[in-house]
Amino acid sequence: MAEGLVIIPTYNEIENVEDIVRAVFDLPRTYHVLIVDDGSPDGTADKVRELQREFPDSLYLEVRKEKTGLGTAYIHGFKWALKRPYEYIFEMDADFSHRPSDLPRLHRACLDGADVAIGSRYKKGVNVVNWPLKRILLSYGASIYVKLITGMKIHDPTAGFICYNRRVLEAIDLDEVRFVGYAFQIEMKFRAYQKKFKLREVSIVFTDRERGESKMSKTIIWEAVFGVVNMKIRSLFRKNGF
Repeated sequence: MAEGLVIIPTYNEIENVEDIVRAVFDLPRTYHVLIVDDGSPDGTADKVRELQREFPDSLYLEVRKEKTGLGTAYIHGFKWALKRPYEYIFEMDADFSHRPSDLPRLHRACLDGADVAIGSRYKKGVNVVNWPLKRILLSYGASIYVKLITGMKIHDPTAGFICYNRRVLEAIDLDEVRFVGYAFQIEMKFRAYQKKFKLREVSIVFTDRERGESKMSKTIIWEAVFGVVNMKIRSLFRKNGF
């Protein structure tokens, strides 16, 4: 049984899913992979089922009926993982914006004492490749905004490349997590922060996808902008933390 599970949400990732799965399995450290597919019409799930014949004991697939957001896909994956004896649970994108070779570095940060290891684009300057300046400014500005509102000393609070120690996910009421877009990443970090878990950033290079389409939308952006304030206010009225 592997110590770590890598959760990869997919929607129309037929161009990337086989390569990302093989890249994880080619690492010197052994990880299992769970694909959470939101009913991709392009055959992503069928490709995963084909790969499962080659990796029957390390590649898993959960198919949901419809696309209901990144956050709900990860919550589904977290609950699946917690029913099994994984000690470390990872979030990673399917499009190679997160390099599989960085997984052991996040893992090592948790083994060395972090409860949540965050693959950070902004810990050491701006380590983003192939993004237009407008998007870099939006992302970097959002990070400053979140730090000011929440008080978290995290350079990249919207990061989606994460390693969680199992006890963090066990301590968070996953059914209470409200956000479904990229604000989900902020909320999970904030909930861990409120519960006094140790968050540590690991500097990575983020490369924008080369194949497939981005899932970013205006709705996701506005959820993050206005949701963070509401999240902070709610936390102030809870006696036992958020």
